[in-house]
Parts: sequence; structure tokens; C-alpha cells
Amino acid sequence: MRRRILSSFVLPLTLFVGVAQGQEDETTINSYAAGYVAGYTCSAIFNANKSEDAIREHELSGIYPLVADKVAAMKADIDRENKLVRVAYDDGQRERISVWRARLGCVDLPVGATLADADKVSRPFAEAALAKDNGEPWQIRQPVNEVTGNLDLDDVIIKGFSKHYGSGARTTAILIATSDKIIAEHYLDGFSPETSQRTWSVAKSIAASVVGAAVLHRDVKVNAPATIANWQSTLDPRRNITLEHLLHMASGLDSNAAGNRTDRVYMGGGRVVDTAVTTALEVQPGSRWKYANNDTMLAMRAVRESFGNSEDFLKFPYEALLDKIGMQHTFLETDWNDDFIMSSQVWTTARDLARLGVLHLQNGIWQGERLLPENWLAYISKPAPAQPNEGAPGYGAQWWLYNERFPELPNDTIAARGNRGQYLVIIPSKNLVVVRRGYDMAGQQGFSEHDFVRDVLAALEK
Repeated sequence: MRRRILSSFVLPLTLFVGVAQGQEDETTINSYAAGYVAGYTCSAIFNANKSEDAIREHELSGIYPLVADKVAAMKADIDRENKLVRVAYDDGQRERISVWRARLGCVDLPVGATLADADKVSRPFAEAALAKDNGEPWQIRQPVNEVTGNLDLDDVIIKGFSKHYGSGARTTAILIATSDKIIAEHYLDGFSPETSQRTWSVAKSIAASVVGAAVLHRDVKVNAPATIANWQSTLDPRRNITLEHLLHMASGLDSNAAGNRTDRVYMGGGRVVDTAVTTALEVQPGSRWKYANNDTMLAMRAVRESFGNSEDFLKFPYEALLDKIGMQHTFLETDWNDDFIMSSQVWTTARDLARLGVLHLQNGIWQGERLLPENWLAYISKPAPAQPNEGAPGYGAQWWLYNERFPELPNDTIAARGNRGQYLVIIPSKNLVVVRRGYDMAGQQGFSEHDFVRDVLAALEK
């Protein structure tokens, strides 16, 4: 009889606090907190079928300290019939609303919107029940949550669900696969191959794949100006920002001191066109690497402006990419203006991420059909002219590069990396994909994907 490799883990629910609130006033921060609760509750229930208790334990604990205490005190009003969530704030005087849509997940309505506005969001897809994940394209699949028989690998996986790779680590899923075999697949109790989680910045690499599909199918050119309509004045230097600059995190735009803080869009009900599109140029495009959520949102906005209407744009990632490779449990969420927030707000499963990894192992070909340009893997893996500081991985086109900075890993290792410990690691020379999902605690040492993948490789080579 096979034995299960996992058991339940009792994890702390402590919240990390202590970051300065910046310039927002109390009402704005209350609105952010209410938007956070509404958006996450909506997505976790209707994308992932999670219970309210599980949402409190995972999505709403160990989070961004700006709103952590306020989030803990708020209650969600869940309307399961109409698939929306409401959260009151400022002593019940105001509320935030998040509305679910088929395939697109939840969209946060703007501050000031009412329940009557819920019917106004775009719904380009018909609702349909999600099928159970059938495990394709893998011809061989190790049974879920069972030992592999490789004692060294089983030990690494057990450590992956402990604090071994980070004191603040809370692992929910580990999947290790080649293009034709799932070597190991394990989930925390309560999670399964159909349980989607927010990807956070892993979404950026998914966005790059959508851009690749647009390059192949819509004659989008990465080295051409991004053609954002708002930048087209003859005196506007932003006209010189190319799609490639955006993919390289080298737009030169002002993205505040921390380019990953885009609260107005992420939880404030703001639009991409009112935030990312309006920022001013700070340095010459291409001259500086700076991690910026706005660059990814702008790359997707540039692709959108090549479409005639928003419905065709909303369907394109699914028709050209996700549906082709079986990413049926993936939700690409948008703002209420139908711009994808693919710097962070994608919900997907470990298997769906692994499928994207396999597509790259196969150099953009899936079952004989080319879905990404022939040179796309080489393109995203090429170091951008401007790079992050030493100590971090290098950067290509919305993918992190381990290359010579991490000699313990093969030089062709690339990864999609996201907040709270989301990782999709691809090693073409080893025909290997490694996925780790989690809810790591803010302010504590997160999961070290570099050490974990190093140990996985060592175990597989014994």
C-alpha cells in the first residue's frame, strides 16, 4: 500500500504590522482594506471554491501590513446567487463590491459604485461548470500526495512543506514534472489539482506569454513603440517607450519608490488607464532596470490597443493560449475598464502553471501547433540590457534568470516569481518544471526556491 507523504500542518495566523502608511488618508486605507477583503473573498470562493474559514486562514492572514489589521476586523457579505461580495467600511457608510465573471474571475468595482452597477461589467464568456483536471498532457502521473520511491526526493518534498526553506513559509502545493511525466505532486490538506490561488507576480510571466501569442498572431512587434494612445503627443517622450522596454522592466517611468506598490489598482478599484498610463518619464527608456507592476500592465494595454474592441481582447489570451494547453482553471482578472491586471491578479492551479512550463520546454509548440514564436524561449531568457543588482536573479522579458548569478542551478534556469512564495521554475536543459505555491507570511523569511530547486535536482540525479 502506498503511503501519503503529507499530513495537516498547523500554521500561525499572526499578522505582520509596522510599515508606514504613506500619504493615504484613513478613508482611503479603509477603502483599500474593504477592497482587499471583497476581492480576495470573491476570487477565493468563486474561482477556487474555498470556505470562508480557509479564506481567513490563507488569503487574509500574513498579508500587506498597510491593511492587515483593518482586514482582520472586516466581514464579507457574500451573495452566492449573484456571485458577488460586498464589504462595508467607515462604520457602514460606504462599501466595496467585487463581482465574479465566467473565465475572468472577480472584478473590483470603483469606489462609489453601488449594487446596481454590478450588472454593467463585461461578460464575454458564458458560464459553465469547470471540469475536473484530467492530467493532460502528462502520459505518466505520480498519484497525488503519494511518495515517489526516491527517498531523497521524498525528503526534499517533506521539507518543502515545513519551515526548512523559510521561517515564514506556508506551502500549499509542490509539483515537479517533465514534458511527459508528473514526477511528484503534493498538496496541503484542503487543496487539490483544481484549487486555484492568486499568482501574484507569476502573472507577469503569463502576461509575457500572452504578448508572445500576440507577436505570433497579431503582428505585434516588441521592438516597436508601445503605441499607448495617451502618449502620442509629438512632445511626449513616452512615445519612444517600446513594448520591449516594458517587458524588460526598463520603461524609465516613475513608479514611486517601490514599483510593486500599485494599491490603487490592486485593491482600490482604480483603472490601469488612470494610474499606469498617466505616469511621467523619469529616465531614458532602456537605461534603468526597475521592478514595476505598471510596466507589465502597460505591456498588456499596448496589446489591447492593437484590437478593435475589448471583447476580442478579453477572449484572445484564452483562445490563443490558455485553452490550447488546457489551462481551464485559470482566471485572468481585469479592472472594471476591461484591462488585464496581469502584473499580479491571475488565479490558477499548480497544474496549469506546470502546463505553461511544459509549453516553454517544448519551445512554444503544443501537440504540433505553434503557440509562441519560434525564438520566444530564447527571447525571454536573454538578459535585458539593464539588470537588477547583484544578489537577485537576473532579468529577461518578464522572466527571472538564474544564469551565472546562481551557479548551483543550470545556466538556462528561468523562473516566474510571485509574492507569498509563488514559483514556476523552468530548466530546459533538464526537461524539468518545478512549481511551488504558498501563503508565506509578510515580514518573515519566505520560501527559498533556489535552495529547493537545487535540492530537487540533486535528488533526481542520485
